[in-house]
Amino acid sequence: MTTDNVKPLAGRTALVTGASRGIGAATAKELAAAGAHVILVARKVKALEEVEDAIHAAGGTSTIAPLDLTEPDSVTRLATAISGRWQTLDIMVLAAAYLPELTPLSQIEPKQFNQALLTNVVATHALISAFDPMLRRAEAGRIIGLTSSVGAAPRPYWGAYSSTKAAFENLLETYAAEVERLSPLRVAIIDPGATRTEMRARAYPGEDASTVKPPETVANRLVTLLVDGFDSLHRERVS
Repeated sequence: MTTDNVKPLAGRTALVTGASRGIGAATAKELAAAGAHVILVARKVKALEEVEDAIHAAGGTSTIAPLDLTEPDSVTRLATAISGRWQTLDIMVLAAAYLPELTPLSQIEPKQFNQALLTNVVATHALISAFDPMLRRAEAGRIIGLTSSVGAAPRPYWGAYSSTKAAFENLLETYAAEVERLSPLRVAIIDPGATRTEMRARAYPGEDASTVKPPETVANRLVTLLVDGFDSLHRERVS
């Protein structure tokens, strides 16, 4: 995607949720390699520090923001801190997600379902609301939300997760339609498809991980999309 001499996202500021592992971590590293300053958001400090160390070792720049997106006012505090340092936010990648236990709909565990709703839906709304001013001030603000095929095509036992992803997509689609004619801000919804992540391993414990693509493949596609630009509302599945 990038070389030592080509930094197509130089001068841009990007925020990545779920940046401590999987697709979020890979995307953060790829964004930094492309020249963006990346704000790394996730709960686990040590894991974030490991991603930041990798970014800095490769010559990139980043800032860690340890945060539980589901805590009351956490996103508001994050936005206040970031807006105190930067005038604009050029890129927001929504990669954080919570997968409840796969179970029949009638047996969904309420606590897990509530956690999925908070992480996948409520936090998404909070992030869009809190960073809307900074995204609109950017020359060409971009939001990419990572979804799942079950959001549009529900399947047995995935009801708790699929319903939250359907709501996640609806929020992004609504926001995209609202801002399309008012600003250069654009929104994309990306289904990464089968990818070698911890969440995938939980959902498919018997699967041979070597048979699915690594997170870096998705990260490369996302950054290419951000560099090349896209119309709102852009949708695709990463093959």
